[in-house]
Formats: sequence, structure tokens, C-alpha cells
Amino acid sequence: MEEHQRPCSALQSCLNAISTKAHTCNKALSRETNENCIIKGKIIIQHSHGESAPRSAASVQLYSRSQVDPKTGKGKMSEMAELRHGKTTKHSGVKITTFDIKFLVTADFGIPGAFAITNKHKHKFFLQSATLKVSDYIIIHFDCNSWVYPVHRTKTNRLFFSNTSYLPSQTPNALVQLRKEELVSLRGDGTRERKEWERIYDYDFYNDLGNKEPRHARPILGGSLMYPYPRRGKTGLNGNHGIQIFQGTITLDMYVPPDERVSPQKLSELISNSIQAGLHFILPEAKLLFTNASTGSFESFDEICDLFTSSRSQVLEGWVAEKLKSMLPPEIFKKITRASKKNRTKFPLPQVIAENELAWKDDEEFGRQMLAGINPAVIQCLGSFPPRSKDGVWSSIKQSHIESNLDGLTLEMAINQWRIFILDHHDYLMPFLSRINTKGVCAYASRTLLFLRKDSTLKPLAIELSLPTPSASKEKHRVFLPSTHGSEAAVWQLAKAHVASNDACHHQLISHWLKAHAVVEPFIIATRRQLSTMHPIHRLLDPHFKDTMHINAIARSVIVNGGGILEKTLSTGEISMELTSAFYKDWRFDEQGLPADLVKRCMALPDPNNPGGVQLIFEDYPYGADGLDIWVAIKAWVTNFCSIFYTDDNSLRSDDEIQSWWSEIRNLGHGDKHNETWWYPMKTLNDLIEALTTLIWTASALHASVNFGQYGYTGCPPNRPTLCRKFIPKEGTLEFAEFLRDPDKYYLSMLPEIFELTLSVAVVEVLSRHTSDEVYLGQRLSEEWTDNEQIQQIFQQFQKNLQEVEKRILERNRNPNLKNRCGPAKIAYKLLYPDTSNVGFKGGITGKGIPNSISI
Repeated sequence: MEEHQRPCSALQSCLNAISTKAHTCNKALSRETNENCIIKGKIIIQHSHGESAPRSAASVQLYSRSQVDPKTGKGKMSEMAELRHGKTTKHSGVKITTFDIKFLVTADFGIPGAFAITNKHKHKFFLQSATLKVSDYIIIHFDCNSWVYPVHRTKTNRLFFSNTSYLPSQTPNALVQLRKEELVSLRGDGTRERKEWERIYDYDFYNDLGNKEPRHARPILGGSLMYPYPRRGKTGLNGNHGIQIFQGTITLDMYVPPDERVSPQKLSELISNSIQAGLHFILPEAKLLFTNASTGSFESFDEICDLFTSSRSQVLEGWVAEKLKSMLPPEIFKKITRASKKNRTKFPLPQVIAENELAWKDDEEFGRQMLAGINPAVIQCLGSFPPRSKDGVWSSIKQSHIESNLDGLTLEMAINQWRIFILDHHDYLMPFLSRINTKGVCAYASRTLLFLRKDSTLKPLAIELSLPTPSASKEKHRVFLPSTHGSEAAVWQLAKAHVASNDACHHQLISHWLKAHAVVEPFIIATRRQLSTMHPIHRLLDPHFKDTMHINAIARSVIVNGGGILEKTLSTGEISMELTSAFYKDWRFDEQGLPADLVKRCMALPDPNNPGGVQLIFEDYPYGADGLDIWVAIKAWVTNFCSIFYTDDNSLRSDDEIQSWWSEIRNLGHGDKHNETWWYPMKTLNDLIEALTTLIWTASALHASVNFGQYGYTGCPPNRPTLCRKFIPKEGTLEFAEFLRDPDKYYLSMLPEIFELTLSVAVVEVLSRHTSDEVYLGQRLSEEWTDNEQIQQIFQQFQKNLQEVEKRILERNRNPNLKNRCGPAKIAYKLLYPDTSNVGFKGGITGKGIPNSISI
């Protein structure tokens, strides 16, 4: 047997107490019988619609954690017990069966630490939990939450460990070998196509974005200097099997490890939400497209508003029905047909126009959304003027004009007071513009300058729009200035639309997909492969990985794939994912943390006296202020949790599982970044705390801040168009004359065509919904997720800290002096409101609540 280091004092005391109780229990039991005793338990399973419970076709054996079988080197085993006496109930349409079960064990069996379950039934089932009552004062819990497939498929049983956490060096001898064998089985051998029932985690490149049609061929992302990228979960397939939405049959049948799949209930909910969104927007679009066939554009803003106010029944007729029938599997087409015959209640207006339908045109609202909208982590404080630009474009703006809008300050004074800001969508877009501006897309690279007023609102100063020229060293620039009068005001609105379009693309591709969905997936794979479920850090992270791999797989199949939704709705089109790869070249994990990000963008200054380690340069930055409160709460929770198990830096350095986990993240999961020096060395407890806080922040709060407000802002396409179909006309041209005749009509003709516009609205409607099975920050699926009372106490403190954050956010939103909290559109900033109670907010579209994980 291996020698193990002594556990920390708190854990040692806990183990001693359990050992004493176990000894007392065994003595009591042995008085009843000289040979055997009984351990009673309950096992709870869920089974899919139309499938029966396994009952006697499933059997369970216990492993002792305190007594080693000398023949196997593993824990002693109980007799086999079958699932016989089950009681079935229904919860939200899901059948749940609870089995009472008895295990026959020898008198010296000790305390159970694991069990193996064998499913000889023809169907899989979802094992929710198990509870064992060893005595009146020893109860062992198992949070399983995993699929158990028929043994004729898996060729082996399933192993589950109890809710007790151990560092590798503290693992009871009886469980050491089981712990190692379980991790080896999860890594697989790296070969073969994966089968539905296989629990294998491995890495692959993004070689599944294209399909066999040449027009949808896409470069492989990851594994090259040209296209670096985070790794995805390996399916065993040889790339180019992306699902061809709009070109063939739509299916969501792809491999992800069983424990990473969304529940059948959630999958049904996603499909239902998608159908309803499509019916609400796509069918009215079909009628408009027929009516406005000559232009493909909305003729008035009223037509756009009608998308939200119509409550009439939408019935599939004619070519629309035939088109959908050719695209969809029969069962999904039938669902759409049935749904189309039902009356649909009027859908709420997007928040940005719900209170003030013209607020999106306001310059103050334009600036406020850079601080409190759905892409609030791009704006930066400008350190010098002019911004870096070829051809000295800013020399065309008289400094006197800028200074006339700086509340009496000179430009130098305003910069020194940290009051000049820039939204920069220039450098990264310029190399791609020649390829973007095809097939009717008209995009510029943009820079927007803004001034921070005394009331902390942002006043736009100028917008620079640039295009490439045949000469690589030169660009074409135009600079637009704010105006409220006549044609100049209308031109200014066009310039803002181009900026908003760039920001919408950056939001969806970089802030949302790359910096949340894509970068987190390698951490999930490494955690499953290298950290036992008994490892405390695995238990800490597990809630923050719920559904992410499956959602990402769906996204690769219908959203980010070649010919998919993003390519059809964003101006970046076919080069969308290439663009994310270009951004990944400069990505740094240590800058994913909020304080580091704020300092990098000069939105905050280092300040060790503040809880977050930084001080915002102005208070009324909703994303920054609320985000720092959340960050501090997460970091305190992580710090307290880790300190229970790691007594010093040496205990971290000697943790083989953690060291292997971190090495694999760096060298495999983010292998294209393995040579970077900014990775935490993982030699101190502080390294671990920073890494875990950053990861949990990314999976929870960061993702919530960029996801759940999408419908509220992008649901109104004029506010954030996803692409522009016209450049801004120049004076003296026929196009400028057309613009002068009807500026509003010209603006609408610049927006995406009806199909793309309504499709993008339908998509953000689905993405903005909180699903009914969501688990939120400060919550766990069950109260017995850990048997460590100290952890339960600090988790309760985490919940209290989040509730204090909620109070501060509500106070800020009520403060009339914090004008960016609501703005002209009167949208109270709640995208980082934890909502620990979630009363009345589960399901539906809302910007309220921070889910634990990237689960949509």
C-alpha cells in the first residue's frame, strides 16, 4: 500500500470521529450477528418517457472505504443487492422511482465509500442519488446525477463515490486503486468513434465546422500557428460532419459524454422554444418577404414593431410549409404544424424600446450601452491622442471642435483626468474587411471617441470609419461628428449603426463564444480526466460545467458551423470563426479575471486596499461595479474552500492530480498557448485561488453578463444591427440624393434583409431564455452535495455575501445620480444580479439571475 501524507487537522478530526462512530457501529452490529449485518439505503432514478424502471434488472454492490480486501487491494465488497421495491412518482412530467434497498455485509465491513451499479435492463436510466443509513448517526450520501447504460453496451458496471472529498494523498487505502482506475477509464485510448454510452473525455481540433459542400469548407482551428484555438471534446469522427442547417436535415444527435448532456426535459424545452421563436418571427417574415420582395427590406419602423405586437395565429401554408417539410425530420415538422395552429400571446417588446421606443437613437443611450449593455468589456480609457491610425486621419478633426465638447477642459486635461474613452473595432477588423465586404455586406473598421461628463454619462465625440485600399500601407477614412440637425443628424445615425454592427459581431463571436463557451471547454475535459470526483476541486467546479459541452456541440452543429446561423446573420459571414482564432492569438487566461481586465482597459487602477484589488476610475460603470462585487464574493468562497484542504503551498505542490490537471489544461486543452509565460505556475495556494476564481467567474457571471440581455438589446435590430448592407453615402452622389429623400427608409434598407433580421431576433429570443432546470450562483442541486460541515458553513456565507450584493445592486439602480444604471431606455441593470432566491424567474426571458454554468 502507498504511504499517504497526514490530512489537515480539521479533516483528521472529522475522519477520527467517523472512525470512532464506525467502530461503535460495527460493535453494535456484531452483537446482533456474529457474521453479517444489514445496511439500508434509498436509490433514486429518473427514466425517460416511454421507458420502464429497471427494477430487478439492476443490482448494486458496496465498497468499504475503511476495510481493504487483501485479495483485490480494494475496499471490501457487500453482497449484491437488486433494485426491487420501487415507488414511482411524476415531477414536471419526469418519472422518478425511489427504491428501498438492503445490503448484506460482514460485521467488519466498516463504512461504505463507493458503490458499483450494474444495469442489465434494456434501457438506460438517470441515477439521481443514493443514501445509505449505516446506523442512526452515520448516513452516507452519493450525489450521482449520471446516466447508467445497459451493461451489454458498456461491458462494465458504473462506479460512484460518496460525497466525502479527499485530496489524493488523503484517500483511504481501500479507495486508492478505485480512484486511479476510474480516472484511467475516463481518458480512453484516444481511438475509435465514440458511442453514445461511452464516458470518454479527450481533446480534438475544431475540424467539424465545415461539411462536404465546397462552399462550406472551413479551416481547421487549433494545432497550427495560423489558426490557434482552444480544444473541443473529441467525438472520434473525422471532421467535416457539421450539420447542414438550411441545406439538409436538422438533427441534434451528436456525441458528448453522457454526464455532459442536457436533460431530456431541457432538450425538449430548447426545441420548443426554438419552434415558438421561429413561428413568432419567421412566419410573419415570410409574409413580409413576399410583400416587400423587390427590396427585401422593412419599409417602416412600424413593420419591425409589428413583429413584437402581433398576437394573431400563424398557420403554415403554401411554400413556407413545403420548405420546412423538406428541411425537418417528420416529428419536428409535426410539432411546428401543431404549434402554428395555436394562438400565441403577444410577445413582450425588447427592453430597449419597451419604455421609450426612440431611446436607442439617443447619443447618451448609445454610450451607456458600452458600459451597461451586452458587450460592456470592450470600451477602454484612452491614454493618448490621437488614437493609433494610418494616414493621420484624426488631423482632419480640429482640436478646437473636440475641446468645445469637453466641458471647458483642454484635450490634454481630459486625458490626464481619465475622461476620454474609445470603443475600438479597427485593428482586428481591417485585415478581414476585403473578404467581409462581399455578397452585399458593407462594413467598416471603426473607432469611436467619447467624453466622460461630470454626471458619468458618455458623450460621443467622433466616429472614424475606415476601409482598406489596394495599398497595404494606406486606408480610406471618414470621420463623423455628432449632430442633432437635418441631414447631418441622419448621417450620424448611420455612422452609429455601423459601430453598433461591429460591436454586435464582436459581442457574439468574441465576448460570448470565444471568451466564454470555447475557452471553458478544455477546463471541463481536463477536470474530468485528471481530477477524481472525490477531489475537492472537482466537487467545487462541477456545478460550473453543467451542460456546457453539449451546448457547445449544438453550437458547432447549427450556430458557428459553415453555413450556420452566425454566418447567415453577422457581417463577418464565412470568416466569423477565423476571426475568433485571430483574437485567440492574443488571449490570456490571467486577463479573463475581472480585475485584470479592468486594469488592462484602464477602467480601473490597482488598489490593494480595495476588496477586489482595484478601484474603478468612475463609480457609475454598472458592469464594473456589480462585477467586482460578484468577483469578491466568488474569490472569498474559493479561498475559504481551498483553505480547508490545503494547509500550505507544499500541500498544493504535492497534489499530483491538481498538477496533472493544470499541466493538461496548459499543454493540451490550450495547447497552442503552452509556451506562454503568463500561465499561473500553480506552485502556491494563491495560484490555485486566482485560477479557480477566474474560471468560476467566466462560467457564471461573465457569461450571464453577455448572454441574458441579448433579446433586450439585440431584439430591436435598429439598435444593434448584426450587419449593414450599405456604406454611408457621400455628398454629391445619387445614393446621397436617395438618402436625403427619405433618411428613415435608407436606414432600414441598410439593415439586414428581412430574413436575416428576423432570424437573428428569433435566435436571441432562444438564447436569452433561462431554462426551467437552471441552477444559479449560490445554489446546489441538493443540500447533501458535501458531507463536510465546514464547507456547508462557508457556502452559506457565500450565499449571504451574494444576498448583500443584491441589496447593493438594487440600491445603485434606485440612485438617481447613477444615470448609467437605467439610462434613456430605462433598463435597470440586472445582468449581474445574482437573484439567489430565483422566485418567479425560472424559465422565460429575463436578464435576472446568474446561472452557475454556460448552459445555453
